[in-house]
Amino acid sequence: MTKVVTRFAPSPTGLMHLGNVRTALLNWLYARKLGGRFLLRFEDTDASRSEEEFVNALKQDLQWLKLDWDGEALFQSKHAGQHQDALDALAEKGLAYRCFCSETQLGLDRKLATSRGLPPRYSGKCRTLSHEESLERSQTESFVWRLPIHSQEGEVHVPDALRGDVVFARRDLDDPVVVRSDASFTFLLPNAIDDAVDGITHALRGDDHLTNSAYQVWLLEALNLNVPTYVHHGLLLGEDGAKLSKRTGSHSVAELRQEGLIPESLVQAMTRLGHPNIADDAVDIADLLAAFDVEHISRSSVKWSNDDMWRWHTRLLHHMDETSLLPLIQQHLPEANIDFVTLIRGNLERVEDALIYARLMDSDTNLNPDEKAVVEGAAEHFYETALELWLAMETADWKTWMNAVKMETGCKGKGLFMPLRVALSGAIHGPEMSSIVNFLGKEGVTERLQSVLKA
Repeated sequence: MTKVVTRFAPSPTGLMHLGNVRTALLNWLYARKLGGRFLLRFEDTDASRSEEEFVNALKQDLQWLKLDWDGEALFQSKHAGQHQDALDALAEKGLAYRCFCSETQLGLDRKLATSRGLPPRYSGKCRTLSHEESLERSQTESFVWRLPIHSQEGEVHVPDALRGDVVFARRDLDDPVVVRSDASFTFLLPNAIDDAVDGITHALRGDDHLTNSAYQVWLLEALNLNVPTYVHHGLLLGEDGAKLSKRTGSHSVAELRQEGLIPESLVQAMTRLGHPNIADDAVDIADLLAAFDVEHISRSSVKWSNDDMWRWHTRLLHHMDETSLLPLIQQHLPEANIDFVTLIRGNLERVEDALIYARLMDSDTNLNPDEKAVVEGAAEHFYETALELWLAMETADWKTWMNAVKMETGCKGKGLFMPLRVALSGAIHGPEMSSIVNFLGKEGVTERLQSVLKA
């Protein structure tokens, strides 16, 4: 059986966005699930827009997501000679032709077709030019190269592991442009030729590529090259129902990384999107790989949810061990230690939430307006009494102290509990008070009560 080979083939013309992540992730999962190879190929033939900084950024994002690729990264530009050879071979067989129609003429033809109730396809007027006339005109006129796919007879079969064979009648297909008037190749030919050259067996991509796949299957078969099996999954939509892409406000991976997102949370949310059979307790990549099944990927469009991604972030945050979580928290609160992480980890939604509890590490931390209002609203002499009772205690015991303060001040409920919580932790909500008192100890509680009294 042929070993599975998939690929992620981005254009290095911008930062990696969520649509890229889904394509890369599905191809990676499929290859790793079946013990195959996952290749990274940069489609960099658009020299005017391709930049080295985006090559490096895309690699960095894949590494951050732990989507490792096999071998060295490939570059489409290195196959330029093979692309030209493929075009020459097609032309030699009469399976590629020059089209000299201007944009004005093409626009008029499309309008005429539409007025007759026909699809606005290319009319095919240059298909009948003789080789001699085409060659002669090419010396003085601008032209593009097209493939003569449109026909009243025949079909193109696109092999699809998710949908079965997708059949296109050639009468419903156009004569696509494969080389522009500036002699640059469009996506169709280089992408298909590279898949053949790189030995790609399976290509997972959105169903908006279905028609492109039909053109590429025709092209590859015309050149007697191997056709990959495709997996055309449903499109990724934004929460507004529009197609999600870098042009429509999709998050870049770099932005999410800067926001402190745990990379596994993006992988979890994205893998489950349109893949409903993955159990909720599959919390690591091995679990995801075991549950991943290409036949269960949705053929319908799926909506992205930032909330789902951040819920996974919170869940994985709580799932992390303290030694892994500590350096992430120290990026926001350098003085944090393991005991602090153990205390607050269950109250974090994002890593930077550790700053809410900065007072646990530093008694001089200023209170925000809401917490300050709680302190100012405490009963008269509340903190003096609380401190006096605390200093009189032989052991640092929360319940004993709280009951003593309650008896002495007459405060109860929130009027008792909240002023003490804010004074010690600097937050209205947080860990159990008994845990806070144990963490701070005799001296730490004393310092914080004295700090409130000085304010």
